[in-house]
Amino acid sequence: MGADERRGVLYGIIAYLIWGLAIPAYFMAVRFAGPLEVLAHRLVWSVALLAVLLVITRQLLVFRNLTSRQWGWLAISALLLSINWLVFVWAVFNDHMLDASLGYYINPLVTFLLGALVLDEQPSPLQWLAVGVAALGVGHELLVLGRVPWIALTLAVSFALYGLVRKRLGVPSVPGLAAETLWMFPAAVGYLLWHYTLAEPVPTGYTATEWLLLSVGGFVTVAPLLAFAAAALRVRLVILSFLQYLSPTLTFLLAVGVYGQVLLPGQLVTFGCIWLAVLIFTLGGRYHRQPDQMRESGQ
Repeated sequence: MGADERRGVLYGIIAYLIWGLAIPAYFMAVRFAGPLEVLAHRLVWSVALLAVLLVITRQLLVFRNLTSRQWGWLAISALLLSINWLVFVWAVFNDHMLDASLGYYINPLVTFLLGALVLDEQPSPLQWLAVGVAALGVGHELLVLGRVPWIALTLAVSFALYGLVRKRLGVPSVPGLAAETLWMFPAAVGYLLWHYTLAEPVPTGYTATEWLLLSVGGFVTVAPLLAFAAAALRVRLVILSFLQYLSPTLTFLLAVGVYGQVLLPGQLVTFGCIWLAVLIFTLGGRYHRQPDQMRESGQ
């Protein structure tokens, strides 16, 4: 692993620490507002923060020179990102943090599949087995519990596709995220104008602390996404998919240990399959790298 990829791994760890702990805790703190209101604030404050970052990092020219093709693909990634954000916020607001955790356990496996099928990254047989075991867990949720784990699947697929688009596009993290949020900015501003003037009932009486919490949404949105985008440009998807297990583990522990959300027996079977898949996937990656390391050392 070269210096650039090691730097990418560090960026990935930072991103998943924020996603796994800080963001769920933040959304629990702003439940005095509605999910769409919180999402709109995230977008508006993110645009403001990214505008400053474009100047500070001297990437304003890169942003201005984005091609029409890049703007088109960034519109697609913006759509995927908005779906992911909205579903996650809704899940936390409605006490489905465990379902969100399950989604981000499945997400690395979807990322792995995209890396193997689209980018021709070479997985090991054990890694393919891990995907199969995870599929059993999802199948158990569908057939035995009688429900489609739509929160988990939506989060997993939308973010895996987002990572693929950003990796293939190769746009630097700050200009790319600025373009994505700019695509969503008009809808966010329009919603907030309607919400605070015409909605019934019009929300009133927020304290200064509550308004401050809503504005912090820009930071908790931008920081991990910038770190993730930087990691996606430097790290192979097979490695990136392994790092992604950090976030759902922290969210799971937060949901059960801090917020007291109950893990039902049926859900335990599903999570058990996913955890087993994580173990197999990790072992598969370890043994798959050994031949490459031996060739590099001349053995």
